Amino acid sequence: MTQPWWLWAAFTLFVLGVLALDLGVFHRKAHAVTAKEAGIWTAVWVSLAAIFCVGIAMTMGRQAALEFAAGYLVEEALSVDNLFVFILIFTYFRVPDELRHRVLFWGIIGALVMRGAMIGAGAVLIDRFHWIIYVFGAFLVYTGVKMAVQGEQEIDPEHNPVLRLVRRVTPVTKGYRGQHFFVQERVGGAEGALRWIATPLFVVLVLVETTDLVFAVDSIPAIFGVTRDPFLVYTSNVFAILGLRSLFFLLAGVIEKFHFLRFGLAAVLAFVGLKMLMSSVFPIPIGVSLGVIAALLGGSIVASLLFPRAADVAHLRGPHDIEDVADGIPDPDEPDALPRRDSA
Repeated sequence: MTQPWWLWAAFTLFVLGVLALDLGVFHRKAHAVTAKEAGIWTAVWVSLAAIFCVGIAMTMGRQAALEFAAGYLVEEALSVDNLFVFILIFTYFRVPDELRHRVLFWGIIGALVMRGAMIGAGAVLIDRFHWIIYVFGAFLVYTGVKMAVQGEQEIDPEHNPVLRLVRRVTPVTKGYRGQHFFVQERVGGAEGALRWIATPLFVVLVLVETTDLVFAVDSIPAIFGVTRDPFLVYTSNVFAILGLRSLFFLLAGVIEKFHFLRFGLAAVLAFVGLKMLMSSVFPIPIGVSLGVIAALLGGSIVASLLFPRAADVAHLRGPHDIEDVADGIPDPDEPDALPRRDSA
């Protein structure tokens, strides 16, 4: 830990305060997030990251600020790749627009915890076993090449092992119960005992969390390729994740237009991997790295806009009914449903 404990504590309190303000004030009531609202919040999160970067420059120096900026740019770009899968999951499970923010909010809480643990483990490994940086580098080059050549793969949530595990562990209601992840319902007839039952919204949350965990396997090594300071790694990750929700609602309708972004992300991963592999022989200055990353991502976005193609998310296959994710729990909205009490 290169920074004093109080700095970590202050940043953590800031994040908790922002999240509490978000959920308790601005999104206390579930509602569909409009493009205008998403655009405003995206501007807010980017501005906060920029202000934080200026603060780093004033207190830790220009080098640290450039490392934070590069890490933030890498994480934000790789987060966009998550959005494709999030759209598929929400479409497949027919999640109402007004419930999507709640899923993403709690998904981000879990992502912050998981990524914090992964960053801590990565920092310890690099500090004790310097050679692991070359393992990370080789992994990123391999991932980048694989992403570029494998093409777009169709993902079917129905065959996700996590979904099957959730169904085995807990029964799932036949329909959504507002914004609740669990509700109490009687099982086994009118005289049956009340049990806590998962709703399809909880299934969606679990899939979002596991998706982020899979993507973090790529993004965490990538950011260690730009900076070795755990504080800069974590803070850039946090700012990128905090802005992911508003970015989702802002880009959800147009994200399929960025069909060349995959190649830009692949090139970024490969570049960062090569940077790590050559770090002891030919270290690349952070300013050059930041410029290359920005050029690769910007070039892929511009190319997507200059050479458009038909939307590629229309083929998403969803269940005929949300009841397809349930396992026999009666729907209280139906006339013959059994009584229900309490929810959480």
